[in-house]
Amino acid sequence: MTSVGRGAAALRGHRRTGVSVPVATGVLAVIGALSAWWALRPSWQVPLPTSANKAEVRMQDFRDATYYPLREFLAGGNPYDPSVMFAHWPVRQDFNLYQPYHLVLHLPFALVDYRVGAVAFVLVSLLLLVLLSLLAAYGIRRHVPLALGTVGIATLLVTSQVGKAQLYLGQVNPLVALGAAGALAGRERQPRWAAVGLAVAWLKPQFGLPLALLLFARGSRRVALTGTAIAAVASLPVVVLLVVRGGGVGAFADVIAANLAHATSTDYGAVDSVTAQRVDLPAVFFRTTGWLPPAVEPVALLGVLAASVLLARKLDRIGDGVTADLLTCLAVVVCVVHQPGDVLIAVPAMAALAAVWWRRRREPGWWVAGLALTATAFPFLHLHAVDTAIVSAFGPRVGVTADGLAVVAAWVLLVVFAARRRGGP
Repeated sequence: MTSVGRGAAALRGHRRTGVSVPVATGVLAVIGALSAWWALRPSWQVPLPTSANKAEVRMQDFRDATYYPLREFLAGGNPYDPSVMFAHWPVRQDFNLYQPYHLVLHLPFALVDYRVGAVAFVLVSLLLLVLLSLLAAYGIRRHVPLALGTVGIATLLVTSQVGKAQLYLGQVNPLVALGAAGALAGRERQPRWAAVGLAVAWLKPQFGLPLALLLFARGSRRVALTGTAIAAVASLPVVVLLVVRGGGVGAFADVIAANLAHATSTDYGAVDSVTAQRVDLPAVFFRTTGWLPPAVEPVALLGVLAASVLLARKLDRIGDGVTADLLTCLAVVVCVVHQPGDVLIAVPAMAALAAVWWRRRREPGWWVAGLALTATAFPFLHLHAVDTAIVSAFGPRVGVTADGLAVVAAWVLLVVFAARRRGGP
């Protein structure tokens, strides 16, 4: 084909793209808006919390982990004390060990009426999901136009099980996921912003600790140390205030011990619970085998992190940071206590690896990466109706294990893929 012919073909392709991309973006935007409206409805439909409706699932995380812990903090108490929270407020779950700066960062949502705070919180969470989609789309902008990618990923998120759960329950995961994804995306070119992202991911220590260790091991030591320091400094004033209020360091330490003891004994948090929504390796191993080996949780933490560090470093050396990022995200979720919605942190890395996989899908060995991506996507597709049918047919252990098996399998498949990698990106 002559240069003129090639130019004409390119122009025709551009024109076709120019027509199809806006149309596709508009259609997806409409679908996303409808899904978002549907997902937002629980925030204004949920009844006001009382001692009689503690079992209400809608907005339960906002109620138990944000609104009433902040109200207790404003009232001069210590929300980390389970006995205090259960005595003073209509909560069903204790306030887990979120970073103390959470009590300041989300304070505006507790300064207003419960329903106003709930709606505002969910609207902000929706915005954060859009920003997470923008970050994911930016990473694949060479393959998909930025606007189309952002709208498409955002629509998939608010329509998927994982995305809807963030808004239905009122979780803080959209903020944590954006922080973690930002830390991975900017660790080389924008280390200062990456450190801020890691500090945000530290909001939940089960995200911040393994992510900081993996970033440090992958060579981003400044990001790991600075991000951890920012989180610690931001939390220190709140800790000092709680220590002074509570009667000293010893009393505060007793509260933290009581909090941990309560969390590990509940039917929704214990590693040996058949109904807990945990997808980490120790919990999935127990629910699959019925066996709980001694010290399984610390062994899993160290084992998963060690294997992931070795392989992620190898991937970085051969220039495959895309696979290394998804391996890092999956390792964070698999190594310590996590639930299906926590897979949200992997969205940008999933999108980036999916774009590479599509280009190389016919090359030897890349089918393993395709299986890993499919398994990672399973929690996003796992609908409530499917779960109900599984539970009815096979019992609670199978129902709550489906997502966990998928996430663990995704990590194992990516480990196999990384171990076999020889070439570059």
